[in-house]
Amino acid sequence: MTAAVKHEDQPVRTTKVSRKNQVTLPVAALREAGVAAGDVLRVEVEAPGVFRLVRAHDPWWELFQKFQGSNLGITTREELEEMRDEWDR
Repeated sequence: MTAAVKHEDQPVRTTKVSRKNQVTLPVAALREAGVAAGDVLRVEVEAPGVFRLVRAHDPWWELFQKFQGSNLGITTREELEEMRDEWDR
């Protein structure tokens, strides 16, 4: 292993913009922010070279969480997305 190996006690907090303008966010930063795979983030520009990522408001997900456990026939975010796809047809 090299010195570039990430350690949980010292999380790496940098990333590089790819040729396709993509970045990978450090796992430690995602955990700390409470952001998970599938979350939609809004990108705000604070100043030149400064971005802010904010979890996008999802009224459907909030409604789902409100009625969660009331036997709507859906139990996961994936099932909610499938139901949305059916509505779009």
